[in-house]
Amino acid sequence: MAKMATTYRELRVYGNAKKAAMEIFHITKTFPAIEKYSMVDQIRRSSRSVCTNLAEGWRKRRYKAAFIAKLSDAESEACETQVWLDFAQSCDYLDETVAKRIDQDYEQIMGQIVLMVDEADKWLIQKKGF
Repeated sequence: MAKMATTYRELRVYGNAKKAAMEIFHITKTFPAIEKYSMVDQIRRSSRSVCTNLAEGWRKRRYKAAFIAKLSDAESEACETQVWLDFAQSCDYLDETVAKRIDQDYEQIMGQIVLMVDEADKWLIQKKGF
């Protein structure tokens, strides 16, 4: 049986999301300057927000509803990132092959998040009796 994570940094989904966000950071350095305060800011924000919402959710594991809400926010941010990838590709800022690969990374990330939601009780901090 796999060892249970003790910090959000040990979550595979967090590692995958951080890796994808860093790839987006590096790729967006090549986007035109005109997009600096629109598309670049938005896609970087949404990709990083997946990670921050996972971390916040991790700290809210005492309360199932709050934990699930933060995971849902992370999933929504991952989907928003996919939308920005679509726009980047449509604007010819991003090669189709790269866009599809990163899109697939986010599909995997969202699948991991959904699995965590479906198995939320397994992740909750258990109350200890006195």
